Amino acid sequence: MASSGFNFNLRDLPSVSSLLAEKQLADIAERESIPAALCKSVMQEALQAMRASRSKRGKQLDKPQLTKLVVSDVAARLEEIALTAMRPVINATGILVHTNLGRSPLGDALWSEGGERLRGYLNLEYDLVRGRRSRRGILGERLLTELSGAEAALVVNNNAAAVFLTLHTLCRRREVIVSRGELPQIGGGFRIPDIIRTSGAKLVEVGTTNRTTAEDYAKRITERTAALLKVHQSNFQQTGFVAQASVAELSALAREHNLHLLEDAGAATLIPLPLAHQWELTHPADSLALGVDLYSFSGDKVLGLTQGGIILGKQELIQKLRKSPLYRTFRPDRTLLTMLERGLTHLVKGEVDAIPLYRMFAQKPAKVQRRARKLAKLLKEVGIACEVVKTTAEVGGGYPARTLPSHALSIGRETLGSGAKLHRLAGFLRRGRPSVIATVRESQLLLDLRTVLPQEETELIAALKAAYRKLQANQKVVL
Repeated sequence: MASSGFNFNLRDLPSVSSLLAEKQLADIAERESIPAALCKSVMQEALQAMRASRSKRGKQLDKPQLTKLVVSDVAARLEEIALTAMRPVINATGILVHTNLGRSPLGDALWSEGGERLRGYLNLEYDLVRGRRSRRGILGERLLTELSGAEAALVVNNNAAAVFLTLHTLCRRREVIVSRGELPQIGGGFRIPDIIRTSGAKLVEVGTTNRTTAEDYAKRITERTAALLKVHQSNFQQTGFVAQASVAELSALAREHNLHLLEDAGAATLIPLPLAHQWELTHPADSLALGVDLYSFSGDKVLGLTQGGIILGKQELIQKLRKSPLYRTFRPDRTLLTMLERGLTHLVKGEVDAIPLYRMFAQKPAKVQRRARKLAKLLKEVGIACEVVKTTAEVGGGYPARTLPSHALSIGRETLGSGAKLHRLAGFLRRGRPSVIATVRESQLLLDLRTVLPQEETELIAALKAAYRKLQANQKVVL
């Protein structure tokens, strides 16, 4: 709407009932399964916005013009609401563990097995042998200890909850020592120092941003100290004149002073990953063997499964967490436990191909290139010019600067005529069915094939064709 507003007669505004009868709006509501009650609310909001835009100095509108404008506004609002619904997305960004896109894909095998168990009632907290109430997550915990070598395991609904529960249960009203170089801000604006303080523990910072030694920790230990905490640097990386105390050094210090040694790894793997020799990937067994008492990480990062906070470590401490009243606040639901259990079962059996993330890791660059060339040929046949270029895919999900060689479809600015059209094409792809998330970089739109599942290739071609048609028809798109 124009900033100067519109001049119209209030009696000319369409009613909600007349808007409900508009075919364009009815078609959107039906296609996107938007309930009538929500449609009415959206229409009322649009009408209120139009009333607020009314100005004697604005553009004069007659009744047909006013109705057309309101219908257009409602249609845009309904389309935007539809795009907020959970829907399939083709990840062509080249970021394997993409937080904004649900981190790791679950895949057909896990979804089929898990969905079958979740269809009706299930033995979430029921002992089928003894015919009485039991506790949830028993098999999942057993599988976790099998894979990690830990004495015990506990699953909560996310890793932030795992850290919070651990600190609240073991360190409340006491001091926790953390390096200044390990106090990151994580997703959504949440900061590790705030989580520590909110848990009831007192944060004691040691060292400097770039260098912290075991001696720095030792100098701050008092009779009020409960634990030493080592925190992942999951979304940033330090280089140059940097140093952090090792787990082994902190373990010796914790034993000397009878303190808990806790590690928030953020992301970890329980099996050797394909191509893992290129990086130093975190495995819980390494830290637990060095003396870490409790070790926590996310289930949907490089583990490749569903969201959940996994805590591994000493049986005595795990039992304390389980008995905490706060655990009920953070305990996982049946969906999380079922999907996690099925995924862990495949990992214990060595069936890593059942996990889509591991297939992405294992895919050789030459195979990604062949897939890209095949799609480029199909696109050329329908008049969409693109080329195959080398790219660098990112692991994401807790491993900054960990990359994999890859290949992408590249649509250059010269193909479309302007850089603005690249962004418009990316917008049409996002708003399509299915949505396709691409990257616009260095005057080209890139579709990295390492993160596109093979079964999505046909849909990707169709989505590109549809987006191209809209671009050629000069349709508008919200960027």
